This record gives sequence, structure tokens and C-alpha cells, in this order.
Amino acid sequence: MQIADFADFLQAAKQQPQPQRLYFVFATIELPEDASPAQRARHAAGGGGALVPVMAVDKSPHDLPDFETLAEESRYTGTPWDMVFVTTQTLPNDKLPDDAQVEQTLTELIESIRLGQIDHFLTFDKVGRMVRLI
Repeated sequence: MQIADFADFLQAAKQQPQPQRLYFVFATIELPEDASPAQRARHAAGGGGALVPVMAVDKSPHDLPDFETLAEESRYTGTPWDMVFVTTQTLPNDKLPDDAQVEQTLTELIESIRLGQIDHFLTFDKVGRMVRLI
């Protein structure tokens, strides 16, 4: 299945033969304090910057009807964000991970983003459009 937006992603997750757990890491795009004028101009035009994770959550695909619900829930935290990184975990034998396992997974995913290791994520903007980072 071709994934063009969050709705496609969510549909694909719900159609998997084994249950899935979805992991979301929300990030802001920031400039370092010592950014050059060229970097500042690029950032002002919508490019460049560093991705900084600001919050993370896990969900069942069946608990999430659409992107708007996820975005609305994130607004309740009061933490602004620019992009959300998403990855999945297949649940063998329908066994949900316990709280410690979820926390460990989210911590590892946050660290991956901090290190720029984002190949295993899908990335979406604030309205659920897929973003390709280069």
C-alpha cells in the first residue's frame, strides 16, 4: 500500500494481520543560537533547523480514528510541535507491552531522532501530510 498521508498510514496499521502498537514522537524545528544568517533565512523560508523531540506517546491504531484526534489530544498538553514521527511495533500473540516496555521504546525512539537516525519513521506535518526529510 502506498502511504501518502496519515489516513493511509492508519488504514495500513489497522489492516495488519497482527495487532500493532503505534509510537509517536512530536518534535519542534529549532535553530541553534549560533545559526548563521543564511541558516536563519532558510529556516524563515520553511527549511533547515534541528529537530528537537518534545513529547511522545503510544496508541493502538483502533483508539485513533484520524489525525485530527491525535493533533487535538496533543494540544491539551500545551506543548507546541511542528512534526510528528511515527513508527509501529507488531504485537506477538496480541500481548500489549507493559508500561516499562513502552517507556523504554519511547526513550529509544526519542534518542534515535536526537541522533538523526530517522530512516525507520514516517514523518507528518501538523495537518497529517507526509513529510520527506532530506
